[in-house]
Amino acid sequence: MTFSKNRLAASMLLAALTLTAPQLLAGGGHGHHDDDHVEAEDPKGPNGGTLLSEGAVDLEITVFERGVPPEMRVYAYRDGQLLDPAQVELSVALGRLGGVTDTLSFVAEGDYLVSEQVVTEPHSFDVRVKAQLEGERYQWDYASHEGRTTLSDRLLALSGVDTAVAKGQTLRFTETLFGVVQPAQERLFSVSAPYNGMVERLYVNIGDRVEQGQAIAEVRSNDTLQRYTVTAPADGEVIAQWLSVGDQTNGQALLQLADLSQVWIDLSAFPQALEKIAVGMPLTVLSMHDAERCEGGARSRISYIAPTMTGGHIARARAVIDNADGQWRPGMHVQARVLTEQREVPLAVHVDALQRFRDMDVVFGRYGNTFEVRMVTLGDSDGEYVEVLEGLAPGTEYVTVNSYLMIADVSKDAAKHDH
Repeated sequence: MTFSKNRLAASMLLAALTLTAPQLLAGGGHGHHDDDHVEAEDPKGPNGGTLLSEGAVDLEITVFERGVPPEMRVYAYRDGQLLDPAQVELSVALGRLGGVTDTLSFVAEGDYLVSEQVVTEPHSFDVRVKAQLEGERYQWDYASHEGRTTLSDRLLALSGVDTAVAKGQTLRFTETLFGVVQPAQERLFSVSAPYNGMVERLYVNIGDRVEQGQAIAEVRSNDTLQRYTVTAPADGEVIAQWLSVGDQTNGQALLQLADLSQVWIDLSAFPQALEKIAVGMPLTVLSMHDAERCEGGARSRISYIAPTMTGGHIARARAVIDNADGQWRPGMHVQARVLTEQREVPLAVHVDALQRFRDMDVVFGRYGNTFEVRMVTLGDSDGEYVEVLEGLAPGTEYVTVNSYLMIADVSKDAAKHDH
């Protein structure tokens, strides 16, 4: 078995990430300091939060999100004893990738201080804590990173990672119908002899292309015994032959011509699709091979929808497409993707960029060689792009190809973080 160059490179990178994850991770999660190698040694408070200490004073930093939007709760201690939160003045700055800083202010609630602002996802930031207690000022700085990984230039070159910039898109909603190529009925011609007689000569066979006025056959009249020439009524291709040399015409057609420079696409529409389509809607017709590759095709519009349903509860729809090069052969099975709606949205990302992290939809934002999850609230999707309602800033560079390598890396670390 052979592998593509990109797939081989991706496999190598995934192995490298697995082996070097501690060095690649930019930091820990809630309650962790910068040194990844000693994350397990970080002190924890009675409520499971990060414990910051100076002298006899301790602050325990937690992020609480059970049943409420995520909020920061801070417990203050002196000599291990819980203090009245009203005695503490506190502010916290959360520095995020991309140069954004969230500033949190606090009020006393119960036995803790609670942030007046929501701690938005991702909970990944460099934290600066400033506190004042009994006239003394304190400051702590620590990193609390989750859903973040940093790749070296070498690994990034191996990965095959591709990116795009998040921006507005036109969502195009389509309905897929299946059908078959048919000759256009108005371009079918039955070629008959004007008098009864015997076919003495045929100049064409099935599959031959003919031009208007070209000799088709010689027939001898039974009445006059005169021989006359039957000519082609139009340009086309012989698709059927009903009489042979020596046969009596007796009012029968000799053969059938089809002008296949245009063909019909006869489509089957089930009731749920019928509700969405209408005459005049644009569509793209694809051969089954092209449909698998999602490329190529011929453009047209729905020209007809039958007023009645078949016994199988199917309505027949039709489009006409040009076929000058003969690509579309009668009897060929095709797909038609009907554009039923299109809508501009202010922000969208490619569907291939989406991953799942902590049971949330995420994309990976890129900041130099560092990549970090962005939890996104999604809207409608047309199968290629999906609307982003919240969680991603317009203009953010995000990963579109091979983001599974990053999710595999950061998911190993997610279990360490407090949520």
